[in-house]
Amino acid sequence: MNIELIVVGKTDCKEVEALVEMYAKRINRYCKFATTTIADIRNTRNMAPSRQKQLEGEAILRLVGEGDYLTLMDERGSQYSSMEYAEWLQKRMLSGVKRLLLVIGGPYGFSDEVYKRANGKVSLSRMTFSHQIVRAIFAEQLYRAFTILHNEPYHHE
Repeated sequence: MNIELIVVGKTDCKEVEALVEMYAKRINRYCKFATTTIADIRNTRNMAPSRQKQLEGEAILRLVGEGDYLTLMDERGSQYSSMEYAEWLQKRMLSGVKRLLLVIGGPYGFSDEVYKRANGKVSLSRMTFSHQIVRAIFAEQLYRAFTILHNEPYHHE
């Protein structure tokens, strides 16, 4: 299975970028993993949030293929422990999904069209994180899930 993390907007924090890259290298030991960044929407100062979500949504949906499993990182999504998330990931792998897309949206979330196309939603916490830091947190959790599935001594119960 291939896994792709899609993020809206580039990070301006080199430390966050370095953490994501570090975990991406580790994840690539288990599967093909890539990160795709959708460019920030320009001239949003006078733009309604709904319009910004629509434009970001169109860019996200252009990256989604017919057989892709699209999961949104969303505050209203299902919450899992690390062990439960590893089980969730294993179910996706065993189901024959060829490409798992995990999307971190823009500052206002996702458009209705993206929600309609999504196969599921995952929440890292009920807390709100910046769109910058959530990338590193999520990459670490994905790596942790793989180490759990491979019985490696990274995660401690």
